[in-house]
Amino acid sequence: MFHAWIIWLLSALFIFYKYALEVSPSIMANELMRAFSLTGAQMGNLAATYYYAYMLMQIPAGLLIDRWGPRRVTTLAMVVCASGTFFFAQSDSFWMAFVSRFFTGAGAAFAVVNCFKLVANWFPARRFAFMAGLMMTLGMLGAVGGQGPLAAFIRALDWRSALEYIAGGGIFLALLFVLVVRDRAPHHEKVVLMPSRTPVLQNLKRILSSKQAWYLSFFSGFAFAPVSAFGGLWGVPFLVEKFHFSHADAAQGSSLIFLGFAAGAPLFGWLSDRIRKRRPPMFWGTLIAGFCLCTIVYVPSIPIPFVYSLLFLFGFSVSGFMLCFTMIKEINPVMLAATSTGFMNAFDALFGAFSDPLTGKVLDFFWTGKMADGARVFTLTGYQYALLILVVYFLLAFVFLKPVKETHCKETYPSSLP
Repeated sequence: MFHAWIIWLLSALFIFYKYALEVSPSIMANELMRAFSLTGAQMGNLAATYYYAYMLMQIPAGLLIDRWGPRRVTTLAMVVCASGTFFFAQSDSFWMAFVSRFFTGAGAAFAVVNCFKLVANWFPARRFAFMAGLMMTLGMLGAVGGQGPLAAFIRALDWRSALEYIAGGGIFLALLFVLVVRDRAPHHEKVVLMPSRTPVLQNLKRILSSKQAWYLSFFSGFAFAPVSAFGGLWGVPFLVEKFHFSHADAAQGSSLIFLGFAAGAPLFGWLSDRIRKRRPPMFWGTLIAGFCLCTIVYVPSIPIPFVYSLLFLFGFSVSGFMLCFTMIKEINPVMLAATSTGFMNAFDALFGAFSDPLTGKVLDFFWTGKMADGARVFTLTGYQYALLILVVYFLLAFVFLKPVKETHCKETYPSSLP
């Protein structure tokens, strides 16, 4: 069991790493707009390039991990992710930065599906929801690291040097991973690697033909997009504009979203297992998160301590959506754990991919021409119109949650393929 926990820790550290890189543009937004002379829409597109690659690679990542095993495939993905980060730091043009961030996202695409697969291979099924939540705790701490601590790191060095060090850390993690990780526990009773004779299209068809998989995936995409768009890009400049925070204080405030997520994810998993239901925690978590976001964005005067509390509660509550990953695993064979979760995770990336530039375009529309240190400064009105998109996302999340069938924490599909 000790070996299982070490493997889980290394897998979760890759998720920590990928979330730190995912949200890092929110801290470097002004520096990047200044370095590459970007508009709000271009800045949104540069940040979203990560999600374009992440989205495109989700299903291939799941298929490759299910077929060839997590150890070899994920080690290569870590190297690609770290290399993309290094070349992003060396970029001297928008297009070089665009391509480099694309490769960062392509490598990072393997992080979550790898961890889900290894949890399925090394831990009992009854622990899956809690372990998935615990995994996201460490991942969200990476997002926290990509906010305040990264801002301090950049102030001490500069954004290019900071990313070079982070790239080196990714290569070191890949070395540890390949040396320590094994694809499955020696005593595991289930056949968890896809036989080479199994047709790929047949496995995809199993997932694509499931209405429940589509409902869960759309719910997941709409519920998580506000976290990636607000916490990962526009939250920091919004807090500066509305509440007149310093950049450092805004970064710390934004990091509370991810701290809340880190605290909430395992607790929602534990609660769901305790009450033997998945849908009620997902419903109430999404509802409370939507209320918190609306209050932060649209209520005119809020005491600063209450702002911090709402940011934390927003992240804590929205983490309930993570239960949909457990549900999609419960309605599919364990052999397809990586493919099914990759399919769902593609929707998170899809909505993240178009949300950043979409909100950026709205901000550009309301831009008054104000500049500060070579970067555009957007108005509070612009932010309120742009972030209305995220409120609509929460409403759509409820639409797709309604037809989802409760699994009562039971696997409803055979553990292996025929």
